[in-house]
Amino acid sequence: MEFIDSRYPSIEHLREGSRKRLPGFAFDYLEGGCNSEINLRRNTAEIRDVQLKPWYLRDYPGSDLKTTLFGKTYDAPFGIAPIGLQGLMWPRATEILAKAAHTHNVPFILSTVGTASIETVAKLTEGNAWFQLYHPAEDDLRDKLLDRAADAGMPVLVILADTPTFAYRPKEIKNGLSIPPKMSLKNVLQMMTHPTWSFGQLAAGAPEFKTMTPYLPKGLSMKHLGLFMNKTFSGRLNPDKIAAIRDRWKGKLVVKGIVNPEDAEKAISLGVDGLIVSNHGGRQLDAGQSTIKPLTALAQEFGERTTLMIDSGLREGPDVANALASGAKFTFMGRSFMYGVGALGSKGGYHTVTILKRQLQQVMEQVGCKKIEDFPQHLIK
Repeated sequence: MEFIDSRYPSIEHLREGSRKRLPGFAFDYLEGGCNSEINLRRNTAEIRDVQLKPWYLRDYPGSDLKTTLFGKTYDAPFGIAPIGLQGLMWPRATEILAKAAHTHNVPFILSTVGTASIETVAKLTEGNAWFQLYHPAEDDLRDKLLDRAADAGMPVLVILADTPTFAYRPKEIKNGLSIPPKMSLKNVLQMMTHPTWSFGQLAAGAPEFKTMTPYLPKGLSMKHLGLFMNKTFSGRLNPDKIAAIRDRWKGKLVVKGIVNPEDAEKAISLGVDGLIVSNHGGRQLDAGQSTIKPLTALAQEFGERTTLMIDSGLREGPDVANALASGAKFTFMGRSFMYGVGALGSKGGYHTVTILKRQLQQVMEQVGCKKIEDFPQHLIK
């Protein structure tokens, strides 16, 4: 489904439209990073420092956005990154984006703390969605989640390495979106002045961790729900945890959040199939590198040994091109798609995928790049 709303020809236009339609606390949750948000800004800025070399006098038969990843051919080299609490930012956002991803034949990754269940997303995507696991503290819960993802036909499991601790995010604390959450008079007034969002939430019901619903004690207050979730998940990965998951999970296994060669070597030695270079969208460590720098270094050392991907900091089609030229085999974006849903509701996912495809196609035509895998030839080093 090709869909373009001419009012929003770029991700920045979608961002502004989203800012107007979301209550301030929901937009801050989408936008925010940790501490002073230095790494949040560094991510995108340094991706955009990459420069590409065009070839104008070569034969050029045209370009093809299709790319094969883990044995499946996708229509574009980007997918929708996992985002927690998507339904807080826009009613039924998870379902909207899963449908759009399936229609456009790009991957959608469901977060353990997403607001639609494994089974719902698997049905919407005909089993083509990926699942991202926040590692539970108890092995029994881990195994139950892995079995549900496998039974739903999900082909790829993503496990997180970049969230060993809860980040310090001032915007969330100020807005009462810390754990446990609270609803202030200011937040209530924001909801009242954004009726489309509010009525949509009334129709959809309060956002819930749908995948986790079977394991939640009945009748928890929001305070005790927060405490329960804190106790349920153990964010720090180690080789033993990865090895246990590798033994149980028969599909493709990806570790997300790898940014240094020592961790990459260890993950590969444990039998993972791919790595996503990520810093959780600049939401965890302000003093960390941008994602494009470790991607470039890891691609030189490990590009032939594993499937390297990237998220964090990419917004527009040209950012995707720069990441592919720097050694990524595939890319993921989160905020860009949520801006689309915030600005355009149920049509936002289709619109965002369409403009990203068109932007990337234009870059390929401009520099004379025939295939996605040819992008590194255009990198100016």
